[in-house]
Amino acid sequence: MTHTATDGAGASSPLAIFWIFLMLGLRSFGGPIAHLGYLRNEFVLRRRWLEDARYGELVALCQFLPGPASSQVGFALGVLRGGGVLGGCAAWLGFTLPSALLMLAWALGAAVTTGPLAAGAVHGLKLVAVAVVAQAVWGMAGTLTPDWQRKVIALAAIAIVVVAAGPGGQLVAIGAGALAGWAWCRGETPHGAAPLAFPVSVAGGVAALVLCALLFGLLPIAATATQYSPLALFDAFYRSGALVFGGGHVVLPLLQAETVASGWITSETFLSGYGMAQALPGPLFAFAAFLGAQAGMSATAVGGACVALVALFLPGLLLVYGALPFWARLQRQRALRHAVMGANAAVVGILGAALYNPAWTSAVLDLRDAAVAVACFVLLVTCRAPAWLVVVVAAATGVLMTLI
Repeated sequence: MTHTATDGAGASSPLAIFWIFLMLGLRSFGGPIAHLGYLRNEFVLRRRWLEDARYGELVALCQFLPGPASSQVGFALGVLRGGGVLGGCAAWLGFTLPSALLMLAWALGAAVTTGPLAAGAVHGLKLVAVAVVAQAVWGMAGTLTPDWQRKVIALAAIAIVVVAAGPGGQLVAIGAGALAGWAWCRGETPHGAAPLAFPVSVAGGVAALVLCALLFGLLPIAATATQYSPLALFDAFYRSGALVFGGGHVVLPLLQAETVASGWITSETFLSGYGMAQALPGPLFAFAAFLGAQAGMSATAVGGACVALVALFLPGLLLVYGALPFWARLQRQRALRHAVMGANAAVVGILGAALYNPAWTSAVLDLRDAAVAVACFVLLVTCRAPAWLVVVVAAATGVLMTLI
C-alpha cells in the first residue's frame, strides 16, 4: 500500500496536530537523531501518514538546510497533514512547548530536576533514546537499502561521517549518496508512491525564502538604528539560527558568542542552562527560552524567552517551507528520483553512525546500561510496545539502578 498526503484518516485539524506533537514533545529525549526515530515511529509506523521512503526524502532535505533538522521535519509533517502553514506551526509549537516551558522555569529559578534520583531517571531516558535510534535504523535499512548498491552507499556514508565528524560530514555523505544513486540506481524503479504533494504554492515558497533573506539582511541594520533591545535580541538569535547546519549542539558556539561575549549573561549562567537542556525532552534549540529570559533584553523574562525562541527557530522553518513546493516538483524528474534513492540510503548510514556516536557512547556506560538499551529495543521492535510505555519503563529503571 502506498501513502500520500491524504492517506489514513485524511487531513487533521491544527488542534489535533498540536496535541499529537505535544505528546511527542513530552517524551522525545535523546537529541535530534533520536527525535527522528520518534517521528518515524509515530508517523510512519503508527499513524501511517507517509512511507519510509518519503520520510527519508524529507529527512534528507532538512539535513541539507540550516536549522534544527528534527524540528524542520516535524514542521513539514504538520504542513503536510494540516493543509498548510497553520498545521506546521501547530506541530512546531506542540513539539517545542514542553522543553521551552521547562527552560523558562529553570531561568526563573524553579529547578526541579536535581538530585541522584532525577539523574537516574534522565540516564534511563538516554538509554531508551539508544533503542529508538536503533529501531529507526533497523526499519529504514530494510526499506531504503534493499540492494547491494544502496547498502554500499549506506556503508560509505558511515565512513564519511566518521572521518569528517559534524554537520559538514553529513552534507558530504548525503551529496555523495545522491551522486551514487544517480549513477548506480538508474536501472532501478524508484520506490513507492509519487513524491509527497505539500500544500504550499510556488508563490508561498518564494515569499518564505524572500522573507528569510530580508530578515537576515535588514535585522542588524534595524537593531543598530533603533537601539531597541528586544529587536537586538531577535536579531542575535535569528542570525544564529540562520547560520547553523546540523542544529542542536552546533548552534551553541554561536549562541555563546551572541549572549556571553556581548555581556548579556555570564558564562556560568550559560553553562548551567546548557546542562539543564541536556536533561529535557524536545529540541535543544529550546535552550533559547532560557537565554532569552536571562538576557534582560525585554520588559519581562517571559517576553525575552518568546522573542529568543521564535527568532532561533524562524529561519530554519522559513527555509524548509520555502523549499517544499520546489522539492516536490524536482522529485518528479526521474534522474533526481534515482539520486534521492541514494540520498535516502546515505541517511540510513548517517543514522547508523549516530547510533554508536553520540547515542551509544553518551548513554551506555557499563553492561547494565547495555542490557537496558537492548531490552528497550526488544520492547519496541519485537513486542511492539508503545514508545511512551518504554520511556516510562526506562526512566523507572534508571531510578532503580541509582538505588541499587
